[in-house]
Amino acid sequence: MATTEAQLMLSVGLIEKDVNGDTLWVWCYPSISPELRQLLLSKCCLTQDGRDFHTFVFGQFSRTWYYITTAEVQETTALKKVSHFSIAVTAKDFNPEKYAALSRILCRTYVKYGSPVKMMEAYVSVFTKGICQNDENGSFLIKDYDVRKAYLAGSVKDVVSQFGMETIILYTALMLKKRIVVHHPRVEALLEFTRVLPALTWHRKDWSVLHPYVHLTDAELEDLRKCPGYVAGFVDAEVSNRPDLFDVFVHLPDGVITVSQGAKEAMTMGKLHKDIAHVIVQSAQDADRSDSQVIKVRTRSEPLQSHRPPPPQPVQTAKNLLIRRTFPSRPKRSSPTCSPWPRRAKTPNSRWTL
Repeated sequence: MATTEAQLMLSVGLIEKDVNGDTLWVWCYPSISPELRQLLLSKCCLTQDGRDFHTFVFGQFSRTWYYITTAEVQETTALKKVSHFSIAVTAKDFNPEKYAALSRILCRTYVKYGSPVKMMEAYVSVFTKGICQNDENGSFLIKDYDVRKAYLAGSVKDVVSQFGMETIILYTALMLKKRIVVHHPRVEALLEFTRVLPALTWHRKDWSVLHPYVHLTDAELEDLRKCPGYVAGFVDAEVSNRPDLFDVFVHLPDGVITVSQGAKEAMTMGKLHKDIAHVIVQSAQDADRSDSQVIKVRTRSEPLQSHRPPPPQPVQTAKNLLIRRTFPSRPKRSSPTCSPWPRRAKTPNSRWTL
C-alpha cells in the first residue's frame, strides 16, 4: 500500500535565489513540463518582489497538485551563493501535510550537502520504498499520512462559526456544483479556509474541485474554466470584478457571501434550506462534537441536489427470493377500480427527513 501511495508522486524541483537577487530554476527530477515549471516559478515567493515570505503553499493546476516549501539559508553552509531556495513537489493526490513533511526533509538535506544528488536519493527512496530515514535530517514514512486525515485537517466548525446560517449558501453551491470564488489578501488564510469547503459535501470525498491558490493569468483561468464547478482562492482583489468566474463570491476578510445575478434562481432558498442550516449551526455549536461528527450530520441533507436519486432497492435475502418463487407475479391492472391487489398506504422516506 505504501508503494502505491508513493507512486502518486510525480516530480521534485529546485528553485534558487542567489545573493544578487536573481531567481533561477536549477534542477528537477525526473521532469517537469515548461508550462508547469513557469507556473511553479510564479507561485514561488522568491519571484514575488516586495511580497510576504511564504514557507509553504499548495495548489492545483491541470489536474496536478503542487506543494512548494521555501527556506532561507541562514548559516554558513555549502550554499555560499544562495540566499533562499524552494523545493517544489508535484503529485496526483491532495495531502498538504504529507508533502510538507517530505519537503522539510529534502530542504535539510539540501542545506547540509549543497547538492541535489542527495536530495534525489531521498526522493527516490520514498518513491520506491515509501520511507526515507536519516538520523540527522529526520525520517519520513508515507503510510503515516492517511488521506482522510488531510480531508479533516481543516476546521468546519470555524467556517460555520464565521458564517452562521449563511453556511447553507456554500453547502448548496457545492451540492449543485457551482463555481465558488474566495478572496483573501493573505495566502495562508486562503489555503486554510478553502481546503475545508469540500468537506461540506463529505459523501463525495472529492477534493479535485479545490483550486486554493489561483492568479488572474490566462493559463490558470483557462484551466479553471475546464471545471464545471470549483472552489477557487484568489489573493488578487480584482477577482471581485470578474462575475464571469463565479456563481458565489466569498470576501473572507469581511465575512460576506454574495450570490451572482445569474445563479440566484438556482440558489433560491426555501424552508428546507433553513431547516438544514439550523441543524448545521446547532451541530457546530456543540462543544462535544468533533469536526468529523459535524460533517456526518450534513451528509443526511442530500435533497438539495437538482434531482432526487432513485429509491434504494430491497435487500436480496433468501426469504425474499422464496416468496417470489412461491407466489405468482402481480397481475396487470385492468382498470383503476378492479385491482385484486389492495393499495398500500404511502410512508415517508426517512432518507429525506432530518
